[in-house]
Amino acid sequence: MGNMVEQGGLLAVVVYLAVVNVVTFVGFCIDKRRAVWGAYRIPERTLLALSFAGGALGGLVAMRLVRHKTRKWYFAWGLPFFLLLQIAGLVGLKVGGVV
Repeated sequence: MGNMVEQGGLLAVVVYLAVVNVVTFVGFCIDKRRAVWGAYRIPERTLLALSFAGGALGGLVAMRLVRHKTRKWYFAWGLPFFLLLQIAGLVGLKVGGVV
């Protein structure tokens, strides 16, 4: 029974991270397009919040792919830091037996 619970917890974490990373990636891409068009932008705090909430990898990939927010220090340094925090959190969950 414990093994099924661990697998379910791991699946939930993987699904959450996949969804939040896709949403973050799409958010960065939409914001870049809107920046080029001069349209209403996605607030930086929203992009940072999505990245902090687990979407740092998606944000980093989008930053490099569409060259967006690469000059802002809080994105250039913040997203890699968030990613390290998220990796440490996953390791902590694994070591703690949660997933």
